[in-house]
Amino acid sequence: MNKKFGVVMLSLLLTLTVVLSGCAKKQEPKEAMNAAAANAMQMTSYEMKSSFVIEDLQMKMAATEGNPNVDQVLTMLKNAELTLTGIHQAEPQQTEMQMGINLKGDMAMTFNIDMVMTKEKIYVKIPSIPMLPFPEDVVGKYLVMDLKELAEQAGETFNPESLDAQKSQKFATEVMNALIAEYDQAKYFKQIETKDAKLPEGVDAKQVVQFYITNENVKEALDILVNKAAPKIVDIAGKDEYREMLSLTKEDIEQAKKEVSSVDQGEFKKGLEELQKYLKINTFNITTAIDKKDFPVYQDLVMNVDFNDPETKDTVKLAVKGSTQYSKINEKQTFKIGIPKDADVITMEQFEESMGAY
Repeated sequence: MNKKFGVVMLSLLLTLTVVLSGCAKKQEPKEAMNAAAANAMQMTSYEMKSSFVIEDLQMKMAATEGNPNVDQVLTMLKNAELTLTGIHQAEPQQTEMQMGINLKGDMAMTFNIDMVMTKEKIYVKIPSIPMLPFPEDVVGKYLVMDLKELAEQAGETFNPESLDAQKSQKFATEVMNALIAEYDQAKYFKQIETKDAKLPEGVDAKQVVQFYITNENVKEALDILVNKAAPKIVDIAGKDEYREMLSLTKEDIEQAKKEVSSVDQGEFKKGLEELQKYLKINTFNITTAIDKKDFPVYQDLVMNVDFNDPETKDTVKLAVKGSTQYSKINEKQTFKIGIPKDADVITMEQFEESMGAY
């Protein structure tokens, strides 16, 4: 009896070990990214926060050299930051976003714009912007735009599907899968240890995967994008459900198919060879953190490139960094702004009247 009990317990332990190992097992990088992209379609509600920073921007071009306006714009954009926080739910459809813009240099300024979107309306809170002063009676109010009315005024038919967040998400997922499928895992994907991924606080990832492009594979990467991925993406956009969402006609799709299929390969190959003469990729990484439920809970982009034209001596250096983090996925959401009350809302007509009297 003791022997039988021992065998049973050993079998249970072995079974449990196999099951737990299977749950914790990391997928191959490309497979993991595919699974995460597919699983993103199941995200019906979430909180998100994004940021995009221009870390470096330098330009030396004969056509603009010595132009103070260009120098001013470059200074303003360098280290410029765009932030976005939001809450989304699919049913009933409601999304709110708070966008922050922080510009540097002599024209430094910071301002925020709040937005609320429902199935048929968009509310935009009129901000206080030093360079673009609005009348005091409209600042802080929510400008409401009825999308159906706007479409009718423009002589068009309102397409509610254009604001269908779930369908947009599904479209983006199919496009992402089509892209990923064309790139070789050994050349473009790698696993990053979670402890080395420098994930932000609150991101609990079971696996971190990175897609990367270097000077060595950029020519092939662009070739794949144009000749293999682009035709598939056009086919996806041509599906009835997406074509209507994108407000494209069948003629638009047919024209796009002709354009992607009629690329002059000789000229294209020549262009790729020329590109390598003046493009230097210091860094181009897209890193995705995947949680235990296979949701892509965090993604960041790091890009640092140099353009040097050997003939004109023109140079451009651009370094940007962006990231998006998701939380409270498929949980009940609590909106911070909510649907603005009538007392806080003005119509387009009221806004125009106020601006005209200002």
